[in-house]
Amino acid sequence: MAPIRLGMVGGGNDAFIGGVHRIASRIDGRFQLVAGALSSTAEKSKASGAALGLDEDRCYGDFTEMAKREARLKNGVEAVAIVTPNHVHYPAAREFLKRGIHVICDKPLTSTLADARKLVAAAQKSKAHFILTHNYTGYPMVRQARAMVAEGALGKIRVVQVEYPQDWLTTPMEGEGLKQAEWRTDPARSGAGGCVGDIGTHAYNLAGFVTGLRLESLAADLTSFVEGRRLDDNVHVMLRYVGGAKGMLWSSQVAPGNENGLKLRVYGEKGGLEWAQEDPNYLWFTAHGEPKRLLTRNGAGAHDANLATSRIPPGHPEGYLEGFANIYNEAADLIIAARDGATPDHLLPTVHDGLDGVAFIDACVRSSARNAAWVKV
Repeated sequence: MAPIRLGMVGGGNDAFIGGVHRIASRIDGRFQLVAGALSSTAEKSKASGAALGLDEDRCYGDFTEMAKREARLKNGVEAVAIVTPNHVHYPAAREFLKRGIHVICDKPLTSTLADARKLVAAAQKSKAHFILTHNYTGYPMVRQARAMVAEGALGKIRVVQVEYPQDWLTTPMEGEGLKQAEWRTDPARSGAGGCVGDIGTHAYNLAGFVTGLRLESLAADLTSFVEGRRLDDNVHVMLRYVGGAKGMLWSSQVAPGNENGLKLRVYGEKGGLEWAQEDPNYLWFTAHGEPKRLLTRNGAGAHDANLATSRIPPGHPEGYLEGFANIYNEAADLIIAARDGATPDHLLPTVHDGLDGVAFIDACVRSSARNAAWVKV
């Protein structure tokens, strides 16, 4: 079967996440990048497209021009990856969705809750699918953890602990010409949340994906430790879930010694699970009163959900790019099924998961503004 024709909005020269999406889309050979509006100007977009080997006439100056022309082409894009700063997600996605082109969008969903709700409406009106790239949900051991919780291995969940510390914004990098820092600390492009929107949403999504719990209320303390920074760079959140489980979330981009320290611990009446992104091929499971057990990717005792997202034998590390590729691989299944009018079961993050994430950001900002008061989500 021919690869799915893929377009990209954003992700030009020097854009980190665009390169990640391109690699992930190619790992299983199911997508081919054929068009793009890769930068904010036509000149930069064409230069980026040329570097990627795209035809000059399919390197566009803006996403509206791209959506209109590609929708008319016989071999136009079937799907588009949106890898821009947050404030562009909604207007770009809207243009492709209304023309029936599938959207694969980076997180968070949008920069504002109002735009998130409008994007949900646009997705519901469209015949195309919308996939949000919470890539950590694609890791095999995360899939195993989710399956074990769903099958009752932990019993009723009591406690959820999730953290995501980094250190790359410990100093004011946004003032030193670093593109990735500039937009992430700019409320006009990032939204009302800084660290909480950039990586806190990953932690929040991961906890919900594995446990299946729905958040009821939270109390958040958002801090900007770096002088002059306009958005938070450290976040502490207390969580109350529907059904009585309690949680804690910490995300920080000013924690020296931490590179990408996403970790999840889940404890129930019968046992507990521990997983760390920096050691992603292992999952610790402890049944109450028994020794800890180490479960491995594609190893002995692997769940079907683990095996289905593993590519190589146990002991060979798979991680960030492969987990991201699992999102693209499952998106391809969904897009191909859509050609026949089918919608297979899947675990892909949807536009509704995106709305939930933006509502989480909004609640954290509201709570922190009220001295960490408890607020409904």
